[in-house]
Amino acid sequence: MINQAFSDPAEQRVSRWGGLAGIAGGLLLVAVFAIVAVFVVAPAPEIAYTIIGFRDVQVAHMVEEVLYLGVLALWAVHFVALDRVLRTSSLAPALFAKTVSVMGLVMLAAGALPQVAKAPIASLYHAPGATPQDQATLALLWQATTGMLDALLVTGLLLLPLALLMFGAAMLRTPTFGKRYGWFSVTLGMAGTASAVAAVGGADLAVVGILALIVFHLVVGWKLVRLSGARSLPSVAATPVDATMQVTA
Repeated sequence: MINQAFSDPAEQRVSRWGGLAGIAGGLLLVAVFAIVAVFVVAPAPEIAYTIIGFRDVQVAHMVEEVLYLGVLALWAVHFVALDRVLRTSSLAPALFAKTVSVMGLVMLAAGALPQVAKAPIASLYHAPGATPQDQATLALLWQATTGMLDALLVTGLLLLPLALLMFGAAMLRTPTFGKRYGWFSVTLGMAGTASAVAAVGGADLAVVGILALIVFHLVVGWKLVRLSGARSLPSVAATPVDATMQVTA
């Protein structure tokens, strides 16, 4: 059998730290939402994300963006660890899932620090010598920049749910996860994909995909942590040839 017990401490640490990274990333993203709600949106809901109110919440934006980038880094670790656990029993789905998930995280990371692009525009807008015509032009430039960053966000949120679908397919063929976790991941992937497609069409449903990602990383991350302490864990080191030789012996 390909899935068999093993006692390799290194592989157990991969599962444990990968699961903890997924959990930490999910909790950290919840903290990011709290920061946005309290320090960005609450003070001035009408102008929170406009060029007019940017300077008043710039520090909060900076903290939010750095933490968000940390979330993506933690989730990358989780995805790689999950692929490592699933690959022996479901090589193709796990490999495709990891590839698509990395692509999605790259898209999100590319737009994780919008302040790099927006801060100079806001500085020019609020400069003492800026004329109304200059400010109108800068406001249009701000909107264009926001649109490009939103495109990166929606692209990432379209790719990552597809990765969840593939991870779910891999779990369905892995006894240590089974149908419950497999269909759970597939369902989250379908919900996230539908919300991303709706967001492409202009509907404000991207939050559904984000919530699906948070739930996935919390639940599956905890499963990996539990597996790291279990006696029976999918053996990453074993190959089909090795398993055949062991059965023959």
